[in-house]
This record gives sequence, C-alpha cells and structure tokens, in this order.
Amino acid sequence: MRKRDTTPQDNRQQPLFSWTVFQLIFFQIALQNYCVYIISEMNSLAKSDIIACRRCDDCGIRADVKSDNEEVCILQCSICRKEYPFYKSPREERIMRARIEKEKARPEYDIVIIGGGPAGLSAGIYAMRAAMKTVLVEKGTPGGQMAINKGVENYPGFIDINGFDLSDKFFQHAKAYGLEILQEEAIAIEPGIAHHEIRLANGRTLRSYAVILSPGGVSRTLGVPGEIENLGRGVSYCATCDGFFFSGKPVAVVGGGDTALEEAIYLSKISSEVHLIHRRGEFRAGRILQQRLAMEPKIRVNMNTVVTNILSNGSGVHSIVMRDGKGEESELHVEGIFIFVGFTPNGQLVPAGIAMDPQGYVLTDEKCESNIPGIFVVGDLRKKYANQIVIAASDGCIAALAAARTVELRQSGLEAKESAQN
Repeated sequence: MRKRDTTPQDNRQQPLFSWTVFQLIFFQIALQNYCVYIISEMNSLAKSDIIACRRCDDCGIRADVKSDNEEVCILQCSICRKEYPFYKSPREERIMRARIEKEKARPEYDIVIIGGGPAGLSAGIYAMRAAMKTVLVEKGTPGGQMAINKGVENYPGFIDINGFDLSDKFFQHAKAYGLEILQEEAIAIEPGIAHHEIRLANGRTLRSYAVILSPGGVSRTLGVPGEIENLGRGVSYCATCDGFFFSGKPVAVVGGGDTALEEAIYLSKISSEVHLIHRRGEFRAGRILQQRLAMEPKIRVNMNTVVTNILSNGSGVHSIVMRDGKGEESELHVEGIFIFVGFTPNGQLVPAGIAMDPQGYVLTDEKCESNIPGIFVVGDLRKKYANQIVIAASDGCIAALAAARTVELRQSGLEAKESAQN
C-alpha cells in the first residue's frame, strides 16, 4: 500500500530556477535581436531605395550602378554618363583617410638632380637656396667634362683656372649649402602624374616632385679600324689624363674645335712632336687658340685630312693611316692618338615621350623644362646654340628655380589650376 506524503505544501523544496522565468528571459532576448534586425533591414532598404531611385539631374532617367566597393557606390547615367557617388563612411573619416594616404605617397625628395657636371652642381646650389629637399646622383667624379680640362680661360671671374680646380669650387659651393650627393648610377626615370621615380643601379628608388637631368655626353669616336681595339693602348680621349705616358714620343691629335687645339698645345709640351689632323679646311676653335697653335714649333697641322686606320703591334699603337683631300693615303708613325671630334649627348636616361631632335638633344622651353611636366633637362643634353661651362651653369640655375616653383605648386595642389590659366 502506497504511503501518502503528509509533508506540508509550503515546506516542500522549491526549484532554484523557474521554467517560466527562463522562458521570459529567452523571449526578451529574441525580441531584442529581432528588433535590431528589423531596424538594420529598414535602414538598408531605405538606402537601397535612395540609390535605386536616384535619377540623373540632367536626363531624368534612373542611374545605374557603375561600381560598388566598401568605400563608395557610384551610379552613372547611361545617356550623359554623369556620375553620382554615394559614400559609405562619414566625410570626416574620408578626409582623414585621404590625408594619411597622401602622406604615405609623399615623395622623399622635392628635387632629384642626375649628373654632377657644372649644370647639375649649379642646379644643386640654387635648389638648396630655394629650401628644396634635394639630392644629386653622380656615379663618377663631380665636374664631368669640366674636371678633365687642363685650363679654363673663359669662365667669368677666372682668367685661367684648371678644370679640376673649378669643378672642386662648384662642388664645395654646393656642399656648403648642405646638398646631399649620392655616388650611385641612375638607370631609369619613370615619369608620373603627382611625382616621378628614379631607379638606381643598387636597387633603390627615389621619388621626387621634379627631376633635373644633367648627364652630359660621351666622347664621339672616329669609327675606324683599330680604335676600340687599342683603347688604353695608344688610343685616348683625354690628353690631361694620359699625356704623361707619351712623354718624348710622337702623337697625333684629331679634331678642329677648342678642345682639340687646347689638348694639342698641352701635348706639345710633353711629346716629341704633335700631328694635328682636321677633316676641314679651317678650324672651328677660337682665334686666340689658333694664334697660340701657330706659335708652337712642335705642332704640325694636316688640314682636309681624315684618319682611316689605326695600326698597332704587341706594345700598342705604332702608326696611323691618313687620307688627304685628294684621296691619297699615307702612313704616319705615332705612338699615341688623341681623339677630340666632339661628343654625343648622353640620352640613355631620357624617358619615352620626351621630345628630341634627330641628333639626340632634348627640346625644352625657356625654363629648361621638357614636354613632360616636372622633368627638366640641362647642360650638354639640352638643345641650344652653344655648349660652354658658363651656359651649362646658367641652365642649372634656371632649371632649379623653375623646378622649385613646380614643387610648390604640386605641394599646394595648384599646378593644374595654373596650367589652365596659362
């Protein structure tokens, strides 16, 4: 027989958590989540309706979605192609993000100068005086062709100065203003809209608002047999550098300009005899140099004559073959030949799209700026009437001042506005 529970109802043990309370809490949480979902869906639908119902202000037709990403949805009218952007973040946040991105993309330099000749060093001086953050890239010795000239007599302020000494004065002047100089080789220039990039041989890339290109030129060759084969074994393009090795020996000098006559006069004080060979009937050098040449007894002049071959043996050059204006050839015994027939502008770094003449010189405006904004060309690479040290220095000054203006406009965002006004 089952025993009856006689324990009073009020004294029985009650459960710690009521099932009814649990149901109420669960229902409340579910209701809150559902309300949040409904509100978000309503906002999304409202935005979608706004976007979907956006009509073109000009044509009145509904605009279609052109692109959509996390930042912005762009609608575009299919008739007039007018665009209507709908940003998905607050305006202040977009402004701050754009400012951060702009700072990240800011070039490390205002101006990069390539080439350390008189034009490049002059540009460095004036760029630093304009408070531009500037770097000069030069793979060799600063001064360029100017540094190997024995004597410079036509640079204002110096009646006669050694080319190396004048180069050093340029260099020290630029260093006095704190110009940064990298002894590296630039291998490419990549033009851009906001800034330009310069790639170096060591793998580094420089970015700047403006580039001043001043690579100078390379000595022009005769293109005759035996020239390249005997380079450094009797064939030279620098009497100041190699003249010492031909002390008391017969040499030949080819050319008719200032450099050829200067080097012939210089070699006449070292060598036993100098044969000056020029393909034309008159020299292109200045009258003063021609007068000095006539006073040197060890110099023999051969006009209307060209070199057709350079002969050598195991020890180097021993003679050259010449052809005169009548077509007759003769062999001349010399142990060295110095070639000064001009030079070719060094245009390997000129970016594609820059205007050049058939001879390889870059065409610029009065500011030394090329047809690509922000890229300036100075010195022997630039097309102009004459190539002189003083003109190269002037090019550097003009280009640096103009480049500083370009930097200021690009930093302030006014370049496009000023270009439109001009």
